[in-house]
Amino acid sequence: MNGVHDMGGMHGMGPIEYERNEPVFHAEWEGRVYAINRALGAWRKWNIDAGRHQIELLPPADYLRMSYYEKWLARNIELLVQHGLVTHREMQTGTPDADSVKAVPALTLAGVPAALARGNFRRAQAGGKQLFQAGQQVRARNMNPLGHTRLPCYARGKTGTVARCHGVFVFPDTNAHFRGEQPQPLYSARFTARELWGADASPRDSVYIDMWESYLEHI
Repeated sequence: MNGVHDMGGMHGMGPIEYERNEPVFHAEWEGRVYAINRALGAWRKWNIDAGRHQIELLPPADYLRMSYYEKWLARNIELLVQHGLVTHREMQTGTPDADSVKAVPALTLAGVPAALARGNFRRAQAGGKQLFQAGQQVRARNMNPLGHTRLPCYARGKTGTVARCHGVFVFPDTNAHFRGEQPQPLYSARFTARELWGADASPRDSVYIDMWESYLEHI
């Protein structure tokens, strides 16, 4: 979908602040939100792509105001309610409804090391023929889907070169909406800065973007 979250290449967002020796978490509550996020994932009520799409649905003013982990917290609250794990009243009051059923946690302390080792990304089984090869020129499709997509606005309709194929991975555009994983090849495509942003961009710079096969077309 098109939204304020897709701000790559936009002007007026301020400089990128580089923080030397940046800590993993800037505050204790951020670590707690991360832990909550991993624990909720063990329920398998939603997937990583559905979670990303839920953040995209935040009102623009909230998205721009919130910090990274504030977005995570807001996303998780909404998904918890949507999937019937809590009610809005329970979230607001911090107490269970009178008729709520206490559930056994899907992730226990003993299972945390294994859950962390699995990670969040899963390579699908190899299979099928690649449509594109390294060194081949391609064009990013100019499309504006209503749902989740990992194709950034600034690359749509632009011409680049396939750098490599990473293998076959779950397609986020369908997975986010529970329409199946529909695995397909995932490529790294190189786009020059001038192709993306015009003649004022540096001729020395390029951007490598991971592109699912459905995002690309032959020239």
